[in-house]
Amino acid sequence: METAYAKINLALHVRARREDGYHELESLFAFVDDGDRLTATPAHRDALDTFGEFADRVDDPFGNIVAKALTALPRPRGWAMTLEKRLPVAAGLGGGSADAGAVFRMVEREHGLPADWRRRAAKLGADVPACVASRTCIGRGTGTEIEPLGGDIAGTPVLLVNPRVAMPTGPVFRGWDGCDRGALTDGKPLDIALAGRNDLEAPAIALQPVIGDVLASLDATRPLLARMSGSGATCFALFEEPDALAAAQLQIVRRHPGWWTMAGRLR
Repeated sequence: METAYAKINLALHVRARREDGYHELESLFAFVDDGDRLTATPAHRDALDTFGEFADRVDDPFGNIVAKALTALPRPRGWAMTLEKRLPVAAGLGGGSADAGAVFRMVEREHGLPADWRRRAAKLGADVPACVASRTCIGRGTGTEIEPLGGDIAGTPVLLVNPRVAMPTGPVFRGWDGCDRGALTDGKPLDIALAGRNDLEAPAIALQPVIGDVLASLDATRPLLARMSGSGATCFALFEEPDALAAAQLQIVRRHPGWWTMAGRLR
């Protein structure tokens, strides 16, 4: 079994709109030690079975990113894949990209990866190269230019909260006001995160005001940091101690029983 580690953006700075329609980004990626789960067994041809809480949100299992990742990588035989979809879809957690990253790791372990694997990963999605390693890093450009970072945050307790609303990326980026508020700072990952921001929070909240409620609820638990991840709607909070995380999750679940939560640690 391979875990597709949930991706969070500890900071996400949007610097400019590009002529090709994409945006110049600077993102501090981190990964939670939990997420979707994939298994594979040898088969005559590739196959994919999807189940789990959010499986019904996956469009066309044979056309999704897991199937595309399998097709993108050479192997001597097929794999029958099972995907347990535990992460919300269109949630700012890179769920599909994390799934693809897990496939790359599985292929690497069994057969090795081709020399151009980064190019193949980037063709599947801007977050996929970072999700292959699933370690703290800075992503630039459209997110595919990766700079690994040493960690002072590995093991940090983290709580993910999603109000169970989907947030497609396109409308959120279109709502960005075009103002460049500056680059990520230098330093250790936690310092960069604390000094950073998510430039997509305001347009996401404008589309789904409940995201503001999630952030307010997380702030009320007195975390080290609470912020929206990616283009939303998932938000996260970092804590100093596991007990503080457990108390925060209990408080959130009691007050908002319909919201989705996942507790873990940063890798």
